[in-house]
Amino acid sequence: MQPQRKAELFLVLTTFIAAWGWVFSREAVQGMPIFAFLGSRFLLAAIILLPFCRGKRNQIRLRQLPSILMTGGWMALNLVLWIYAVATTDSIGEGAFIMSLAMLFVPLVGWVVLKIRPSRYFWEALPIAILGLACLTLFTGQVQLKSSQLWFLAAAIVQAIYFCYTSLYTRSVPLLPLTTIQLACTGSAGLILSFFLEEWPTTLSTTTLMWFIASVVIATSLRFILQLIGQKNTTTANAAIIMILEPVMTVFVAAIWYHERMPLIQIIGCILILSALFYYRWRAVNSLSK
Repeated sequence: MQPQRKAELFLVLTTFIAAWGWVFSREAVQGMPIFAFLGSRFLLAAIILLPFCRGKRNQIRLRQLPSILMTGGWMALNLVLWIYAVATTDSIGEGAFIMSLAMLFVPLVGWVVLKIRPSRYFWEALPIAILGLACLTLFTGQVQLKSSQLWFLAAAIVQAIYFCYTSLYTRSVPLLPLTTIQLACTGSAGLILSFFLEEWPTTLSTTTLMWFIASVVIATSLRFILQLIGQKNTTTANAAIIMILEPVMTVFVAAIWYHERMPLIQIIGCILILSALFYYRWRAVNSLSK
């Protein structure tokens, strides 16, 4: 099998694992405090990745540390908002599509942070995505925003900020130690919030513990390694298009595991969001190849 085709298969597998990661997280927080789960999960994932950060090519300079910690702070805020939304939502498929809007928020954030004007294709795709988001909140002809939808939307906006800053610093900072420190920042933030806001149970059930282990090993560490291998052996544009599959995979997984069913108006909203994302990525890829 050709290296690029193999890399693309790894990325498809990554989206599948990410979709199940929503289920792992949702199940785990049923039996343990949400911030304790978040902190323990990402701190353990950072510890698992730490041995892979050896070698000269993974060295970071002391002056780079403030920038790295800043991106870690944005990642932590993103995931704190996300895990709270996951714990309170009644539809993880819907949440996955709202979170996918982060990739369309990136050009707007980049315009503010990096002074890079969004392309014409972005402005063409944005109204379609906004219409799709509106459809996700329409029930019986009335606009009803659930709190979990607002948390997911806030998480998507913060994820766009995190993505812009991380993209800026990956040009000069090795990816593996950067990600490990970001995971450690997220884990630390989660544990600090848990210490002040939550009461830890004296014991965890075997089922909760298994979901937690699956979240750490499969949905975090294994997913990151496969994604890193995939991104290394294919183009950024191909990787970006493939990663759009995550919300679609999540809807299927939610339908299988939770028997979630979306009203027709929400299905239309998901299709509109997916179409906007695919159109924007496809036009961006074509413009780069010319």
